[in-house]
Amino acid sequence: MAAGTGQRFGAPQPKQYLPLLGRPVIRHAAESLLADGLVDRLLPVVAAGEEARVAAILDGLPALPPVAGGATRAESVRAGLEALAADPPAIVLVHDGARPVIPPGTIAALRDALARAPGAIPAQPVTDTLKRGAAGRIIETVPREGLFRAQTPQAFRFDALLAAHRAGDGSATDDAALLEAAGLAVTLVPGGEANIKITWPEDLIRVEAHLSARLIPRMGTGFDVHRLVEDRPLVLCGVTVPHPLGLSGHSDADVGIHALCDAIYGALAEGDIGRWFPPSEARWKDADSARFLRHAAARIAARGGILANADVTLICERPKITPHAPAMRARLAELLGVDIGAISVKATTTERLGFPGRGEGIAAQAAAVVLVPPARDTCANT
Repeated sequence: MAAGTGQRFGAPQPKQYLPLLGRPVIRHAAESLLADGLVDRLLPVVAAGEEARVAAILDGLPALPPVAGGATRAESVRAGLEALAADPPAIVLVHDGARPVIPPGTIAALRDALARAPGAIPAQPVTDTLKRGAAGRIIETVPREGLFRAQTPQAFRFDALLAAHRAGDGSATDDAALLEAAGLAVTLVPGGEANIKITWPEDLIRVEAHLSARLIPRMGTGFDVHRLVEDRPLVLCGVTVPHPLGLSGHSDADVGIHALCDAIYGALAEGDIGRWFPPSEARWKDADSARFLRHAAARIAARGGILANADVTLICERPKITPHAPAMRARLAELLGVDIGAISVKATTTERLGFPGRGEGIAAQAAAVVLVPPARDTCANT
């Protein structure tokens, strides 16, 4: 369910599209549904006009084409159910696109509970003292015994939920409530504190802290060299630097970006830049290396990780790098989608020794630290 506007959050875009560790919240929610291998397919229900956006966000997942929701949550759920009615599943889960974490075992517990009842939801017992208030004052203390905080995903036998929605008036804010109103049993299974619905900005901070605590650091290094030649622009770390000579190579020969790409690919154990962009392929001739670095950043996101920091050292006698270093840092940060404080660019010489000392070429070395979830700590094939 991702048809809401998230007005309470106060962001310039709905909360389900906000970045969380480099990927939209709704992508995390979708992957959480699939993590246990018990969900066969996803059906995103979105605000009208957002179908293409959500389809792109969920690319690569077993997701059906998004369906436009209605004016209320109940209308949106019904729209999704009706879209499935022609080929109905036995069991349907209704999950909030703004709940990016589903504790392990939750979906299995819901599935097992449906053997005893037509509906089941995860819930947490209320532990805080409850007060009813008005106009800033306490009216009464409400007993908390027997009270639970409902969470999602909520699980139902498909036919029971569809019938309940068809009989409803579209005002229900909770799917379990519809079954309750129809006199059908709904089972409670243990929820989890990590199953946070992002409603306020501080909720996003809490979820990010929870997910970050699970990430493990991976470090990679990269090194590249290119010869200086005439009649070529000198591009270093994404910035064109005034100089009588440029670097020779199949692409634009940006040694800084090439070394940084290799550092990122190395941290992910995904080979090197030559694997992803072979110089034997004509389509990469004179290519802007910015494209390569965007790809490396996308590989981090695809693994559910974040770039902690990157450090690039350019090795040359000329040109002087220091005047251009701020622009280079800004450009690399832009391409990687990170804060400039996570990027370092500096330079050194070889004391006039070797090919850099003779002005024959420029070398670069880079280091990158990437944080990735343990569950995704495998080498990707594509």
